Amino acid sequence: MNTKKTTALKFAGLALLIGLALTACSTVSANPEASLAEPVAAEAAADEDKAEIEALSMTEEALEEETANPSPANAALHASGLTLAEVDSLLYMREEEKLAHDVYVTLYQAWGTPVFQNIANSELSHTDAVKKLLDIYGLEDPAVSTPLGVFVNADLQALYDELIAWGSQSLADALKVGAAIEEIDILDLQQSLEKVGAADIRQVYENLLAGSENHLRAFTSVLAQQTGETYVPQYMDQAAYDAILAAPAQTGMGLSQGGVRGGGKRP
Repeated sequence: MNTKKTTALKFAGLALLIGLALTACSTVSANPEASLAEPVAAEAAADEDKAEIEALSMTEEALEEETANPSPANAALHASGLTLAEVDSLLYMREEEKLAHDVYVTLYQAWGTPVFQNIANSELSHTDAVKKLLDIYGLEDPAVSTPLGVFVNADLQALYDELIAWGSQSLADALKVGAAIEEIDILDLQQSLEKVGAADIRQVYENLLAGSENHLRAFTSVLAQQTGETYVPQYMDQAAYDAILAAPAQTGMGLSQGGVRGGGKRP
C-alpha cells in the first residue's frame, strides 16, 4: 500500500480518538450534571464516533486490497514496459512451443514418420520467434539451458511426460498426440491474443496460430492416410475444429504445412 496514504489514515484515526477524548473531558468538567443527565445522547454520539473510526479502518483495508490485487485498469507494468499478463504469456508460450518441438522429435525417433520431423522443424522456428521477443524486452528465457524434454513450468513438464507415454503406444496414438498438442496450442494462443496488446507480440502469436492450424490439418490427414481413422477433437469443440479443417492451408510468413514425404500429401 502507498506509505503516505497509510500514514495519513493512521494519523487521521489517532487525531479523531484524541479529539474525542479531549471533548469528553471538557464536557464533564464544564457541566458534569448535564453530562450525567444525557447518557442516551452521549452513547449515540459515541456510536457515531466508533462508526467513523471503523469507516477509516475499512478505507485503509480497501486501499491495501487494491494494492495487493490491482484491477485491470490499474495493473502495474513490468519493468520491460509490458503488462504482467503479457510477460507471463511470453514465458509460457516459449516453453509451450518447445514442448511441441521436443515431443515431435521424440516421436519421430520412435516411429520414423516424416510428419513429426517436418513439424518439429517448424516448431523450432516458432519457439525461436518467441525467444526473440524475450530478448527484445529483456526477459529471462526459461528455456535457455533446458535439454530436450525438460521444462521449468511444472504443468508443461507433466504434460510432456503424459504425451510421450501416450504417443509411445502406437503410431496412431502418436499422431493423435500431435493433433492434441496443436489443439492445445490453438486454444492457448486464442486466449493470449485476448489479453495481449503489444503489436509485435500479437503479430508473432497470429503467425503461430496459423502455423498450429496447418499442423493440426497435417496430423489428422496423416492419421487418416496411415490408419483410416477419423480424428475426433479432444480439446476444441467440434464446430471450431471442423472450421479449421475446412479452411485452406496458410503459406508464407515462415509457416510450415508439415508436408509428408513418401506417399503422403499436404492437407
